[in-house]
Amino acid sequence: MRITKVGVVGAGAMGSGIAALAASAGLPVVLLDIPGEPDRNGVARGAVQRALKAKPAPFMDPARSASIVTGNSEDHLELLADCDWIVEAIIEQMEPKQALFARLESVRKADAIVASNTSGIPMRLLTEGRSDAFKAHFLGTHFFNPPRYLHLLELIPTADTSDEVVATMRDFAERILGKGVVIARDVPGFIANRLGLYGMVHTLRLMEQFDLTIDEVDALTGTLIGRPKSATFRTGDISGIDVLAHVAAGTGATTGEDFALPPWVHQLIQSGRLGEKSGAGFYKREKKDILSLDWKTLEYRPQARVDVPELAFLQKLPLEERLRALATAGGKHAEFVRSALLTSMHYTIEKTPEIAADIVAVDRAMEWGYGWESGPFRQMDAIGLDFVRAGFAQRGWSEPPLLRKARESFYRDLNSGPRHLSFAGDYAPIEPIPSHIDLPLIHVRNGSVESNDQAAILDLGDGVLLLEFRGKMNTLGAGVLQLLESAERRIATGGHAGLVIGNADPRTFSAGADLGGVAQGVAAGDWAQLERAVHGFQQSVMSLRRVPFPVVVAPFGLALGGGCEFSLHAARVQAHAELYMGLVEVGVGLIPGGGGTKELLFRFTRELTAYEEADPFEGVKRAFKIITTAATSTSALEARNLGFLRDADRISMNRDRLLADAKARVLDLAPDYVAPVPIRVRALGREALGNLEYGVWAMHEAGYITDHEVRIGKQVAYVLSGGDGPPREVSEQDILDLEREAFLSLLGTKETQARIAHTLKTGKPLRN
Repeated sequence: MRITKVGVVGAGAMGSGIAALAASAGLPVVLLDIPGEPDRNGVARGAVQRALKAKPAPFMDPARSASIVTGNSEDHLELLADCDWIVEAIIEQMEPKQALFARLESVRKADAIVASNTSGIPMRLLTEGRSDAFKAHFLGTHFFNPPRYLHLLELIPTADTSDEVVATMRDFAERILGKGVVIARDVPGFIANRLGLYGMVHTLRLMEQFDLTIDEVDALTGTLIGRPKSATFRTGDISGIDVLAHVAAGTGATTGEDFALPPWVHQLIQSGRLGEKSGAGFYKREKKDILSLDWKTLEYRPQARVDVPELAFLQKLPLEERLRALATAGGKHAEFVRSALLTSMHYTIEKTPEIAADIVAVDRAMEWGYGWESGPFRQMDAIGLDFVRAGFAQRGWSEPPLLRKARESFYRDLNSGPRHLSFAGDYAPIEPIPSHIDLPLIHVRNGSVESNDQAAILDLGDGVLLLEFRGKMNTLGAGVLQLLESAERRIATGGHAGLVIGNADPRTFSAGADLGGVAQGVAAGDWAQLERAVHGFQQSVMSLRRVPFPVVVAPFGLALGGGCEFSLHAARVQAHAELYMGLVEVGVGLIPGGGGTKELLFRFTRELTAYEEADPFEGVKRAFKIITTAATSTSALEARNLGFLRDADRISMNRDRLLADAKARVLDLAPDYVAPVPIRVRALGREALGNLEYGVWAMHEAGYITDHEVRIGKQVAYVLSGGDGPPREVSEQDILDLEREAFLSLLGTKETQARIAHTLKTGKPLRN
């Protein structure tokens, strides 16, 4: 079985999001909804148009929306006849879903997989009355909203679902859609929502019990305990308070458990304050200000900074140390956190055998679906099971059977590998994430080949080494360049196949060159050393292209400045789909000084050489615009459109597979790899320079840029023009020399120095 075409019925936020994700992955999609008036296809068509304007964007590339064919479910159900996977995302009521499945049975092809994205209705009820063949090809596929950005996909097979269908759907979801898949049992709420909803409901109750404010609770239930910044109430606003109430009521009804929300939450809903979508909920934005709800009066007041001195020291500690410190910290706020954690922990331990195949599925579901830094069972191991048992006993709660079986921990690292506590009480091997290279595990088992504070060299096996960035924001300082040189030397002399450059940071491939080191050099007035440093950085970047073996860079998340320049010069890039890549140096008053300016000039100029009538200035102008606007991609597809990725570079939809995919590229290229020959292009000189400088002047006259930004723009123009002389043929080193000269010239200005200082202090750009 192979899924090559997708059908989605239901064009609401979830259905259109699934359609956008599938289209972004390159699949043709059919999107249907109920007939509209007067345009019977207007509901589905309008959903696509809204998705194109939505923030955050459901599409990785707006052009991929052309892959979606829209229609309505009364006139066009036959459009689903050649779809390999048909997912239902209509109203959350059983009868309409059952009626739709009855109609689908008459049009689906024999091996098509049919799925429901319901978040609460048992799957076994939805297929009542359907044939055995339909039931064998049916399962739940529960995405989290928004589907593009949240990694989790819960697959919910029924007793009738064939093993082949589950395997096909899992492989497709992981490889093509980029999801992290867990298998959930067919119970209300499945895994993540069941546990997440329980935690939220009881956090609200504890807030009342401890007499805390919404600001206090969000400060205590976010990053402090390894959860997203959205914490409790911001998450509720994003999800929709009405949705929260609906799901809570449904889950309470189907489980018989107490999921009742406090009365004041229902008053919010009655007043139309539903969260972000209505403009007000637990929080309210007024112009640039954020107001917080006073849950006692239901009025808003300015958001308050939460200062808890007894917990302030925790923020700088690693999560495991924070949790252990919270176990003994004093004060009301610490006691609230302990109560919230223990309440959630007790419910999780009790319910896990009912909702999941093992504890690993629970941890992955909460990490992938709710953005937890560490899942609940790993958190319990970190805080200590003795604390957990004592906390339960202190509150008069029974010790769940699974906790009794755990003894000292839920996870163990044995010589045979990492293991988890099974429901039977033994420790079973952890099922690995498919095609995932676990760098922390390599560090533990094998150590590094070589390391320093900024980087490490790891052996990935099969003759492939990895250069791992490991400094703050993975900035590229002297330690990184030192180990890059060492890795290249080891590969060249040791018979290795090649090098991967990547890391396991959750969000940042690299924020670029180390500005702190640059600022120190400026403060010391050591311009000779700064010139040597810039030259050294350029040559390190160029070495990625010159070495006689393939270097594959695996960027993801933020890949800015030097991180982008490393990627531009690699033999190949294996990028994660969520890639925010750009040459952003103008934001700190500089130009790309590690070969980025040179590379865009050469890349865009060479692209035009195949066209006799092409104006070579178009390539220069394109590079100038990207650099001076600090254009940054919002996906790997957009990075390709901008020119940061080439046609030969590839994209991994699943971050878990990124390093394995990059390693495979090295092994694919290595047998007959030859470094590319040096190239030359024709620089346009003063004619191009005059055109670019006129554009800079016009922007300044219109009030769009400052005097200093004029200076920056002129330096970019000078480099891209190859100077102010007549047209001439230039080498890469010619432009690198101009690039370095312009970089240092700007670095000597007080305005650029002020920008750098401001960015280092605040993390934000300064326009001066």
